[in-house]
Amino acid sequence: MARYTGPITKKSRRLGTDLVGNDKAFEHRPYPPGQHGRGRTKDSEYLLQLKEKQKARYAYGVLEKQFRRYYEEADRVPGKTGDALLQILESRLDNVVYRSGIASTRRQARQMVSHGHLLVNGKRVTIPSYRVSPLDIVDVAPKSLNLTPFVIARETFGEREVPGWLTVKPNRMRILVHQLPTREQITIDVNEQAIVELYSK
Repeated sequence: MARYTGPITKKSRRLGTDLVGNDKAFEHRPYPPGQHGRGRTKDSEYLLQLKEKQKARYAYGVLEKQFRRYYEEADRVPGKTGDALLQILESRLDNVVYRSGIASTRRQARQMVSHGHLLVNGKRVTIPSYRVSPLDIVDVAPKSLNLTPFVIARETFGEREVPGWLTVKPNRMRILVHQLPTREQITIDVNEQAIVELYSK
């Protein structure tokens, strides 16, 4: 699956939010890139809605076509469409690996999955967009446990908070998925209602 591979800090500065997590470059220059980055512009309602969509897209590493499919799926689910959309995005395997603290960024998590280092319920999964379900068990493959990224993850475990819908056993590099997250458990800085309004026009 294609994905955006360009400089993510530039997108963070354009959208005004840290899309990576602990991005030192963004903290150093938290204003839009370019010659007129520090100038003030009055954003239209459409631009504000578009920015919220782009925030979610770049944060989760999803291209427009796939993001639109996620929205259409969320729109068919009873309840709030915005909440359902974020729940779908959060349940992606690459995001689960990132949220668990095993990967330091979603890009690293995506690479771990696509390189075959993760097992879901004992079966190797190499698709980052694979969606986990309640009671799934995600393990690092036994042959991969001693690779440098996973050794570092064990040594630094606890530096980042693990959301309540997951439990991580760092010694075994195992993730237990208790449930799909509620909106209160999703910490991403996105106004999902603006995304729904944008797509429903």
